Formats: sequence, structure tokens, C-alpha cells
Amino acid sequence: MAEKRKYGSNEAIATLKREAEEVLTQNILPFWLNNMIDEENGGFYGRMDGHYRLHPDAEKGAILNARILWSFSAAYRVLNEDSLLKAATRAKDYILEHFIDPLYGGAFWSVDYKGEPLDTKKQFYAIGFIIYGMSEYARATGDRQALDVALQLFDVIEEHALDPVYNGYIEACSRQWGEMKDMRLSELDANYPKSQNTHLHIIEPYTNLYRCLEELHAAESCDYVPAIGSVLPVTVTVPQITMLRVEGALRNLIDIFTDHILNPETHHLDLFFENDWTRGAGHLESYGHDIECSWLLHEAALVLGDEQVLKKVEPIVQEVARASEKGLNADGSMIHEANLDTGHADDDLHWWVQAENVVGWLNIYQHFGSEEALQRAVRCWQYIKDNLIDREHGEWYWSRRADGSLNLDDDHAGFWKCPYHNSRMCLEILERFQD
Repeated sequence: MAEKRKYGSNEAIATLKREAEEVLTQNILPFWLNNMIDEENGGFYGRMDGHYRLHPDAEKGAILNARILWSFSAAYRVLNEDSLLKAATRAKDYILEHFIDPLYGGAFWSVDYKGEPLDTKKQFYAIGFIIYGMSEYARATGDRQALDVALQLFDVIEEHALDPVYNGYIEACSRQWGEMKDMRLSELDANYPKSQNTHLHIIEPYTNLYRCLEELHAAESCDYVPAIGSVLPVTVTVPQITMLRVEGALRNLIDIFTDHILNPETHHLDLFFENDWTRGAGHLESYGHDIECSWLLHEAALVLGDEQVLKKVEPIVQEVARASEKGLNADGSMIHEANLDTGHADDDLHWWVQAENVVGWLNIYQHFGSEEALQRAVRCWQYIKDNLIDREHGEWYWSRRADGSLNLDDDHAGFWKCPYHNSRMCLEILERFQD
């Protein structure tokens, strides 16, 4: 297992930390606090388009709200500012009141601008993000309600999404947990019962949920008292069976990635699958998901803390990161994906791909000592600073075109444009390289 080292004296890391905190606290989070809080109907507005026009009657998506919850909860845990806790609590309360299905369990895909159910399907990708947000809120505050909701939604995924025959998790069900013909996450996706993307965003919340339970369990045997927030009393016990169930699911997901989703010939992640794991939709490579998976898979193994699992995973982590190099440009930026069958490449430079590109290479540097990986992260961060941060309005642009022009056709904030990839990148820098 690779040794984690300290890098407090490294000038490049010190600069990254200073600049990441500045962008987080002065660019990303203020945009959402100042522009996207819906004082009339509650929660947060559903959309601001690429020309900065607010759409107060836009639908509100579970993914946007869960990512807002995660972002402000994590930022509060690290920065300890009351305004961040207030925003996180606002997101938590809105999700509990409007997105959690009171009749059949799980969570709605979207509600209208007044908070009434709109699309009531149960997309497990979105439910996973609510687990991610609720578990992070519980980590930050000790809130029992958030933890209970995260555990209830964990049970929902395990009951309704886990394939008892071929293993893995299906994409979606109807409101009443029936089968759906169209299980796509979005119109850009192929219609297959299983996908790399959904599995990636189930292993991500399961990792965080397990880490939260571990932290609370550890707190029970010490004099830990959270400083502020609605705290979980130290005397409340995290049941051992709960710990074991989440641990078992996390172990299984790691195996799913290494044994099914990873293409052993190319070391890329295949994207779409039939129930029996037959690859579908042709030869696709998603470089942004490759680099994102490289560090999320590693994080899962590190949080699990099993040396045998790490011994299996760490070579794969490095192989997947190396495979993602295919999407790198000379300036450090990374294109989105390519279809090898048609030869078409989506060479837009998306905000989320660049954020994950930075974290992925920093992870390789931190744990495996690659100076080249550090330089890749630094180059991509420079690209972000020069091209994607909107210094006039706040937040980041959706993307730059391959010719360098700004993409203003896609949202500045909306159903899929959330303060998650970029705020997480900043927080990862701050937490990974502590003095």
C-alpha cells in the first residue's frame, strides 16, 4: 500500500491550496448564496441559463439539490462558517420535505418550482446523491435525522436496485418500484439497464456513508463532542450490523468495478451494460469518468482500510489514470469522451472534467509520488483559472469549445450544473495536503 506523505513545504501545493480556498470562498459558494436561493418557494432555484437569465419557474432536480447539500455540508465541515451550515440545512430540509416519497419511499427525480412532485421515477443515481449529501451533513453536524435518511435510502438501493442474479445495480424503477422501459439517466445516454456512471455515483455515497459511520463509531469511545450543529449524542450507538451491511456493499462495489466495469484490455471503464454485463452501445471512452473513477475507487479502498483490497486496487487505480491520458491536451485540459466506432470525439472542455482531472492527478501524486502527475494537475488548474472561472458573475462556465470559444448554450446553474465537482476539487486540495 502506498504511503501517504506530507507536502506542506511544497511550493506548488501551497499555491494550489491558497488559490483553491480563494476560488471556493470567493467565487463558487457565494454565487449560490447570492443568486440561487429561492426565498418565495423554498430551497434553491432550478435554473440560471448560460446568459445569466434566472428561470424561477424551472423544475428542481434531485441531483442539483443533493449536490448543493453535499457541497455546503462539506464546505461547512472544513471551513466552519455559519452561512455554509445555514445553506446546507436549507438544502437538507427542502429535500426531506419535497423529494422524499412519503408513500413508496426513495426520492423523486424532480419537483416543480413550487415543490410538487413532477417526475416521480426512482433513478438510483439521484438517490445515491441524496445519500452522499445526507451522510456529509451528518459528518459535519452529527445530525441524526440526516444519518437515518441516508441509511433508509441505502436500504432502498439495496432492496430495489441490486441485481440478485448477475450482481450490480440497475438504473431506475417507476415510482412504485416497477420496471421501466426507458432507464436512461439523460437524453445523452444509451438505454441500458446498467451503467458505469450510476455505479460510480453509488460507490461514491456508499464510501462516504461508511466513513461517516466509522467516524461516529469512533466518537462513541472518546470524549468527542461536536462544537456546533444539531449533534448526534455520543451515547447513540451505531449498530454493528449496520456497519457490516454498508461495508459489505462497499466491498462488492469495488469488485464490480475491477471485475466487470473495467475493461482489462484498454484499462478504460466501459460505459453501458446488459444485465449480464455484456457491453453495449459500442466502443466508448469517457476520459473524465476514467480519471474521476481512478481516485473515487482508490478512496473507497482507503476508507475500507483493508490492505488486501488496496493491494488489488492500487495498480488498477494507476492503470485507469494512465488510460485517461488519451484525453489530455498539451495545455493540461482534458476532453470529455470519444466514440471509437464512429471516430467522433466530444472535445468540449467541460468544467466537471477539468475539476476531476485535477483531483485524479493529485491523488496519483499524493499516494504514488509521481511528480509528473503533480505537474498535470497544476497545468489543468492553470487552464481552469485562465478559461473556466467566471470572475464577473461567479461560478464556472459550462465549457470551452475546442476552438476556445465560450459555451453559453448550456446552463450556468441548473439540473446538471451544480456546485459539486468544482467545490469538491477545492476541498480535496485543502484536505489532502494539510500542514
